[in-house]
Amino acid sequence: MTTRIGTIFEQEFRQARRNLWVVLATGVLGLFAVALALFGAGQGAALKADVLTLTAASLATLSVYLIPLIALLMSYDSLAGEIERGTLALTFATPVRRWEVFVGKFLAQAAAVGLAIALAFGGAGLLAAVWLGTGAEGIAAWLRLMVTAAVLGAVFVGVGLMLSALAGRTARAAAAAVGTWLLLVVLYDVALLGALMASGEGTFASHVFPWLVIANPADAFRLYNLALIETAPIAGIDGLARTLPFPPVAALAGLGLWLGACLMLGVIRTKRIVP
Repeated sequence: MTTRIGTIFEQEFRQARRNLWVVLATGVLGLFAVALALFGAGQGAALKADVLTLTAASLATLSVYLIPLIALLMSYDSLAGEIERGTLALTFATPVRRWEVFVGKFLAQAAAVGLAIALAFGGAGLLAAVWLGTGAEGIAAWLRLMVTAAVLGAVFVGVGLMLSALAGRTARAAAAAVGTWLLLVVLYDVALLGALMASGEGTFASHVFPWLVIANPADAFRLYNLALIETAPIAGIDGLARTLPFPPVAALAGLGLWLGACLMLGVIRTKRIVP
C-alpha cells in the first residue's frame, strides 16, 4: 500500500514541478510577503511593534485569498482532466486501489503547496528578520503562520480534488473551483456581515456569529493567527479575533474537520468513477 501511494505521489509531485506550479506559487507568495514586510517596517516604527509580527498579521489576511486560489488551481483538474484524457482508466487498470490514487494525489499536491509556502514565507521571513530585526514574538508568529498556511493549502487541495472527482469534466471542475473560491473567500464574509448588521446586538452576534465565522476554513485560519497577535491593528470581521468566546485552537479544529470531510467525500466519489 505504501509503495503504491508513494508511486502516485512521485508522479503527481513531478508533474507539479514540471508545470511550474511550485515556482509560480513561490514567486507570487514571496513577492507579497516581501512587499508586506517593507510596509510593516514603516508601520512597526509608528506602533513601536515587532515588524515580523505585524507582517505576519497582514500576511494572514492576504493569504486567505492567495493560498486557496493556488491550491484550487493546482488540483481542480487532477482527476477530471485524467478522465477526459483517458489516463485515469489506465491507472485504475493497475493493481493500485482507487482510494490510494486519491490519497497519493492529495499528498503530492499538498506537499507542493506546502513547499511553495515554506520557500516563500521562510525566505521572506529570514530576509525581514536579518534586515529589519525581530524578536521571539515575531519568530513565533511567523512560524505559526507558515504551519497554518500549509494546513490551509492542504484543505483547499482536498476541496479541489473532491470537486474534480465530483465534476468528472475539466470545464465543470474549473467552474466549481472558481465558484467555491468566490463563495468561501469573498461572498461568505459579506453575507455574514450583512446578517450581523441586520440582527444587531443579541444572541446571533454573541453566540452564533463567531461559530459561523470559524466554520469557514479561510476565516478560521485568519482568526487563529490574529487571535494570538495582540499588537496587530485589526478591524471589521477580523476584530472578532480579540473577543472569541472559545479558545483560538477551536479554529484549527474547524480546519481539521474540513480536511477530513473533503478527503472522505473525495475518496467515496473516486471509488464510483466510471472512467
